Amino acid sequence: MKLVVQVPCLNEEETLPLVLSTIPEEIPGIDEIIVLIIDDGSTDRTVEVAREHGVTEFVHHARNRGLGRSFHDGIERALELGADIVVNTDGDNQYPQERIGDLVQPILRGEAEIVIADRQVHLVEHFSKGKIALQKLGSRIVNMAGGTDLPDAASGFRAYSRESLMLLNTITRFSYCMETIIQAGIKKLKIASVPITTNPKTRESRLFGSTKEHVARSGTAIVRAYIMYKPYAIFGSLAAFFMALGVFPFVRYAYLKLTDSSGSHLQSLLLGVAGILVAFLCLMLGIVSDLIRTNRMLIEDGLEHTKKMRFGSEARTAPSGPLAARSLEAVE
Repeated sequence: MKLVVQVPCLNEEETLPLVLSTIPEEIPGIDEIIVLIIDDGSTDRTVEVAREHGVTEFVHHARNRGLGRSFHDGIERALELGADIVVNTDGDNQYPQERIGDLVQPILRGEAEIVIADRQVHLVEHFSKGKIALQKLGSRIVNMAGGTDLPDAASGFRAYSRESLMLLNTITRFSYCMETIIQAGIKKLKIASVPITTNPKTRESRLFGSTKEHVARSGTAIVRAYIMYKPYAIFGSLAAFFMALGVFPFVRYAYLKLTDSSGSHLQSLLLGVAGILVAFLCLMLGIVSDLIRTNRMLIEDGLEHTKKMRFGSEARTAPSGPLAARSLEAVE
């Protein structure tokens, strides 16, 4: 059983030694542990520090491409290395790498295909009450969208089985966290949660500039992922809403015509027509989006088979170095 621990990094030369020194060297049930550094355009000594600590596997980005892309490329390389389980942690030492063994146990026991660490945000000292409320609200929305029941959907400390990674396809380049949960929930993958406590804060987040930006971009990612897999729920609700808005003015028009014959009341008629037209457009958009969803499902079936052929038995003896780099460029 091979475990790949991937660490997305952007200028993490100061904190990376803390991360690498706390990654377990042995875990019950795991035969081999490989550390994979995803260098997302670092301009400091991140890569040199990683090499000094014995890391030999890297994915390099010439410029910053974002956390979502780093996760995607890291997973591709981990599967090329023949990973049976992939654990994702952060280069800022936010997460307790000592708990990686606990994180992979539900997968080893066959109880889950994805395991997400619960940071217990109410215990995180540097989280304000507002941020805690936003984290819980975000998790609640993601759980509603994906049909899951996770206390901390935004946590990036996760373990994925090889089989789950064959089914997941990330699109968002901002962050993969919300999207993969919604996909996993809709695809009926078993997800477990393991409570942890985070390490002391080492620096400010580089993923977003402000809380407003984080909320806006996370919200966009959630809506986008939900529309991709359940467009009829979104557009059906909108169609029903605007239809109700359209019918009400017609009822008002009929009532006024019966009780007050002095005016034309055309404004009610116009509002009613506008509401019904918008409802019709929403319905058409829902039909088109559902056809696109069906096409996406067929494409994802094809991607699953392609991944299984590409990362099958050949992947377990996949070469590193230039050949691996060329294969990664081909994917891009």
